Amino acid sequence: MHGDYDMGHTVAGWTGVGIALAGFAGAGAALCAAWPPGVWIGLGVMALGGLISWALHLAGWGKPSGVRPRDQWGWRVKDPMTGHAGCLGCRLAGAAAARGSAARPVPAGHPASAA
Repeated sequence: MHGDYDMGHTVAGWTGVGIALAGFAGAGAALCAAWPPGVWIGLGVMALGGLISWALHLAGWGKPSGVRPRDQWGWRVKDPMTGHAGCLGCRLAGAAAARGSAARPVPAGHPASAA
């Protein structure tokens, strides 16, 4: 449907979105029920989803933006690279600077390499 392109689905992304969606739904239900503590709990779960996604990304279950080799397209494939250059999450954790990572090259023949 999207052609020959990696959509970037990762364990970190799906887990974080799932937890944040549950928190959003909980906060919305609490708002409809006029239960203020539930709204705050839901917002806390949403923030927790972001933190869990970040932790999974740093553990190798997230991938950097951009083109990746085809063998790394699967969402259950752990990223072999630690500390992605230009990644805000890695910079906040000090991973990109500490590991001296470089940008990943675009594979020859990939549609994005023509751009």
